[in-house]
Amino acid sequence: MPQFSRLLIALLAPLIFLTACSIPQVKAEDRLFLDLSLDFLGEYRLPKLTFEDAPVGGLSGLTYDRQRERFYAISDDRSDRAPARFYTLKLSFSSAGEAIALSSVEIEKATTLIAEDGRPYAVGTIDPEGIALSPRQTLLISSEGVSRNGIPPFIDEFDLDGRWQSRLPIPREFLPDTIEGQPVGIQDNLGFEALTLNASGSAGGRLEPFRVFSATEAALQQDLPESDSSQPVRFLHYLVGENQTTLLAEHLYLLEPVENAVNGLTELLTLDQAGHFLSLERSFGVLAGSNAQLFQIATGVATDISGVPTLKGDISGIAPIYKRSLLNLQDLGIPLDNLEGMAIGSRLPDGSRSLILVSDDNFNPAQVTQFLLFRIRGID
Repeated sequence: MPQFSRLLIALLAPLIFLTACSIPQVKAEDRLFLDLSLDFLGEYRLPKLTFEDAPVGGLSGLTYDRQRERFYAISDDRSDRAPARFYTLKLSFSSAGEAIALSSVEIEKATTLIAEDGRPYAVGTIDPEGIALSPRQTLLISSEGVSRNGIPPFIDEFDLDGRWQSRLPIPREFLPDTIEGQPVGIQDNLGFEALTLNASGSAGGRLEPFRVFSATEAALQQDLPESDSSQPVRFLHYLVGENQTTLLAEHLYLLEPVENAVNGLTELLTLDQAGHFLSLERSFGVLAGSNAQLFQIATGVATDISGVPTLKGDISGIAPIYKRSLLNLQDLGIPLDNLEGMAIGSRLPDGSRSLILVSDDNFNPAQVTQFLLFRIRGID
């Protein structure tokens, strides 16, 4: 080997070695996710109270109105204690040095939901669980569905005064029925719990179409696994325009298996327009108690399963929604209640973005309405 070549190799070898060692080995899957982190800032418990002669409770979904700096929380009261309703909430933060806390939650208003027939929902005709504010200043509200009580699953649009506006089309395979002697559709009380949307802005003074995402809490009847493997959940993706709503796709979301507990998907939250979300899975077991986990999920490479009649059996050919654990809330070291709602809210006193979780107390004196405050890093 010529002397010059040997000298060049000798000079370059350390550089090649150092460069190889300094480049992090990134999995292709990791490139799908945002660089997110959470800081837990504290808990606030709403005292048991009544508002306008109705008990405040059952808070199952939460959405933030940036324009009004208020939150809307849906109550899952099936018109049993008072007409089905959502609440307008004012959340206040305090700071002392570097410490930031949620100092108060004020109930400002209760808005009755008015059905398509122009009247409040009758007892047992709605099971409201999810809520999301649209760019046209309306609310999308999901009814989970309880077939044994004749409560249908739906995703409907209401104005901010609670009046019904429109309905999103629900695929037939979600509707409770019996086909050839086999049950199909949502399981009772395990339907449309999670709901979020992605606003795409406006152009020329007109609102652009926006995207709505929802998912069932657990598997459909025809999708129930025959073993103790992860339950397959169907995730719906809609495009909502001024005069038309189109179901664009369905994707497979796999619930985490939880030992000695029942687990379900209770909330979704859009992070951006590139298919990144947070998902909230809530579990409960007689011995294990309540727990919840937060995941970052990415839908970009997930298979469209809208033409797949059942998810029983081998689903290895289906690319599911990718998941990455963000936080096991058990690690917070505090008692957890039945966490079901989630929203990105206003900026905190230090300028960072807030993430709020809320629990559904089931109108049970032994449970609490729990608000958890986080700082979320990695989004604008």
